[in-house]
Amino acid sequence: MVNFRFLSANSVKVLTLICASVFAWYLGYFFAEILPEDSIQTAIGHVQRLGEKPIIKAPLPVRQKCAVWRKCQPDEVVYSIRCGGAKSILPVICLEDEILLGGPKKTGDRGFNFVIVNPNTMKVIDTKTFDMYDGDFSGPMVEFINKIPDKSIIMVASYDDVNTKLNDAAKKAFEDLGSKEIRNLKFRSGFVFLAIKGGSLPVEAEKEKIIHSDGSRNRYNGWPAEIQIDGCLQKS
Repeated sequence: MVNFRFLSANSVKVLTLICASVFAWYLGYFFAEILPEDSIQTAIGHVQRLGEKPIIKAPLPVRQKCAVWRKCQPDEVVYSIRCGGAKSILPVICLEDEILLGGPKKTGDRGFNFVIVNPNTMKVIDTKTFDMYDGDFSGPMVEFINKIPDKSIIMVASYDDVNTKLNDAAKKAFEDLGSKEIRNLKFRSGFVFLAIKGGSLPVEAEKEKIIHSDGSRNRYNGWPAEIQIDGCLQKS
């Protein structure tokens, strides 16, 4: 005997499958008619790219002013002061990516190297080197410091020895500018210094650094490693 209930259930399943197929075909035809072809191609492309691995590109390195990894504000300029090292590595003083002393300029010499900058124009108004090993230049250096115009930016970097002929009056002149380390100098100590004549720097600003020659720790034979201070200066 034939099971009509079984045939009826299968017939419903077949009919449902046919209806679903026709409905799906109709929907595809409908959307193909109303959507622009480029939109369809774009959608297909997006689906195809879902399985692709994303390509991560590293950002291009940003050139830093004065080779200093600091982000200064628009109303600030970046500075760096590095002392010399050994017999051939000159000190380098840089302001807003301009080398003011040393580097390619090959300027600077044994002793204290001064660069004086106008705070309004941020341009150099004077440079001077005072040898503290051969000759008595402490007196002329004190006179030079005293004649620097008020509010000027004073940047100092040592090269070789700055202590042998440094007298008390010269040390006092540096202290008047805000130095805390000038009396700690020894033979061939490295020294970098930043000050504003008659003014003050932000508390967080790097103003001074010192390093002493030590035969067991020197980077160079008879000379310590170079040291550097850097940061941001407010434009006037």
